[in-house]
Amino acid sequence: MTGTEQRTQEADIARRPGRWLALAVLVLAVLLVAVDATVLGLATPYLSEDLKPSGTQLLWIGDVYSFVIAGLLVSMGSLGDRIGRKKLLLTGATAFGAVSVLNAYATTPEMMIAARALLGVAGATLMPSTLALIRNLFHDPRERSFAIGIWGAMASAGAAVGPVVGGFLLEHFWWGSVFLINLPVMAVLVVVGLKYIPESKNPAPGPWDLPSVATSLVGMIAVVYAIKEAAAHGARADVFAAAAVGAGALVWFVRRQLRLPAPLLDMRLFQHRGFSGAVLADLLTILGLSGLIFFLSQFLQLVQGRSPLEAGLAELPAALGAVGAGLLAGIAARRFSVRSVVAGGLAAVGLALAALTVLDRTTGYPMLGVSLLVVGVGAGLAFTVTADVILSSVPKEQAGAASAVSETAYELGAALGIALLGSVVTGVYRDFPTPPGVPAGTAAAAHESLGGAVEAAKVLPERSAEALLTAAQHAFVEGLRIAAGFGAAVLLATAVAAWFLLRGQRLEEGVEHP
Repeated sequence: MTGTEQRTQEADIARRPGRWLALAVLVLAVLLVAVDATVLGLATPYLSEDLKPSGTQLLWIGDVYSFVIAGLLVSMGSLGDRIGRKKLLLTGATAFGAVSVLNAYATTPEMMIAARALLGVAGATLMPSTLALIRNLFHDPRERSFAIGIWGAMASAGAAVGPVVGGFLLEHFWWGSVFLINLPVMAVLVVVGLKYIPESKNPAPGPWDLPSVATSLVGMIAVVYAIKEAAAHGARADVFAAAAVGAGALVWFVRRQLRLPAPLLDMRLFQHRGFSGAVLADLLTILGLSGLIFFLSQFLQLVQGRSPLEAGLAELPAALGAVGAGLLAGIAARRFSVRSVVAGGLAAVGLALAALTVLDRTTGYPMLGVSLLVVGVGAGLAFTVTADVILSSVPKEQAGAASAVSETAYELGAALGIALLGSVVTGVYRDFPTPPGVPAGTAAAAHESLGGAVEAAKVLPERSAEALLTAAQHAFVEGLRIAAGFGAAVLLATAVAAWFLLRGQRLEEGVEHP
């Protein structure tokens, strides 16, 4: 297909109502990846009981998915620009479904780790492809803003639906069922997508540079590994080695991109202030929010005694707020301004996190629910508009690479946030005083994690068990309050930065002519 023929086909697709059905198929993939990222946390206790992984293996089961996704997003986004985003999406969706079966029926920890890594490879093809296809499906900027709002809303909905669906499945079926829910969704995506999603790619892409692929993979995985290991185990020789390797690989990657005539990632994109500002805002926002995201479920279940399903339902206001705000974000950004909507959204999230610094074990749900609603509304406004800015800042031929940069910022922000805030919460938690009468071995297990304290209390006399749990829960909540305060400071600072970096930035108005 020539460039002229492809542009004619894209123009025809853009005028047909079928583009909305194509969007519905694309958001299925987003919904599924978001659900899959949250259900594993709920399934971990059941999986641990069945597969008997060591502590290190359990960490790898949880982390290898995000390691691989973070390492491959840029490469996969660029690959989609070259071979076709529809082709990459449908291939990745088929692989995602097949590997989900491998996850569900894993019989050893090693098999589970390998299956999670393969799921990460497939997942890395989905998110950049969906956002890039939206960029090429909708040539009317107002329609595109609304479509991006739907895309973001489904990501938020998936993150909230994951615990609810996971909680329901785990109460009625075995842990592997949380992976098998991927199959029907992926089947619909592939069957409907074949007919309704148009193919799009860069008409003059240049070769896919394998040395760049390798260095970006090594660099991102090494950096994310160093961050997570430093948080979990402190500064060790392997952490410094991984950080040095990762930093060196990423520097080499950037220098190579600047020299190549057809780079894997065009570094000139970062010269656009709106693009760089939006990417930085995404990274810092996720960094500040990650403490709440990572520890809230534990607070609801292990401190306030809710079931997995109740905990999932308790987190719904955040998703509802994000869905509603995401759908209206484009209208708000055009009526007011990009920087006021993004900065205002981030400031709202920061203030809601600040309110959580007064959290305690007996805090009633109304206060928590309102805070979560405000977090959802603010994040929905900010993330939708920054995604629109990122896509609008680049030629549509580079939409895959730009989308991948956005997703990589998200992954890196989550890794940094969990590492930094996780180390804060863990450090505060481990310092709680052991009540009298608790054996040393039991106390050691209790100081490892709040889940460990709950298990340790089961073997103690009632009075000692209650004292141990109370001390552990107080320490965990204290750590959560500090993490919320840190997150609030990061979000408020990011709001100020966004106000200046996005100065003069506007969402597009005129219809593109492909």
